[in-house]
Amino acid sequence: MIILKSPREIEEMKTAGQIVADCHREVAKLIEPGITTLEINDFVAKHIIKLGGKQFTKGYNGFPAETCASVNDVVAHGFPSAKPLQEGDLLKLDIVAEYGGWFGDSCWCYTIGQPSPAVERLLKVTKECLELGIAQAIPGNRLGDITSAIQKHAESHGYSVVRDLLAHGVGRSLHEEPSYEHVGVAGKGVRLKEGMVFTIEPMINEGTFRISIDADGWTARTADGKLSAQYEHTVALTADGPLILTAQ
Repeated sequence: MIILKSPREIEEMKTAGQIVADCHREVAKLIEPGITTLEINDFVAKHIIKLGGKQFTKGYNGFPAETCASVNDVVAHGFPSAKPLQEGDLLKLDIVAEYGGWFGDSCWCYTIGQPSPAVERLLKVTKECLELGIAQAIPGNRLGDITSAIQKHAESHGYSVVRDLLAHGVGRSLHEEPSYEHVGVAGKGVRLKEGMVFTIEPMINEGTFRISIDADGWTARTADGKLSAQYEHTVALTADGPLILTAQ
């Protein structure tokens, strides 16, 4: 069942979203060759508390850290580590925060040092996929309008869209309905309604859309070892259009 939020509840959700956004703003200042994802994770854990929020991911179904830190071919759910990031690495940092019983969720890409032209292009297209998806998050549209816009744009540039990891509703639980892939057909799927709140989080791969899961049961990698990028926002559907709760 999809839980619709009232305008008052969406207003209450803004704080959790902005805690996540502020974490990303501050992390961006720290990114440089030599920093570790464990150091970044520890900073985020403290910053969430500093802003009055609560972390969620550490301990969730056994996940060991406060952030998902996914480097290069890791698509999502990477464990923070003590390995220094190197010039040219691509980091996807997924942050979740809870405030007042509401959740915010956003993943952002960071390049370490100067990115290659290939990485710059991948990031540009992935961010455009997010923006095109958000533009379709309008009451009266269908979920397929969001997913088809993402899929068409990614594939038109020679990339693929991950199918096996899903976007989700957000509210007083991190994972609510709808759960959905970022591929689809325009005009199909769930009718979008005012009060829906969900993530839009396209995961775009250089090569195949297929992924594999490491022995740890969490770390998702591209099956061919090529790069993956992701940008994610928590978005509320309002009468005035999409409202990005995790806007930076």
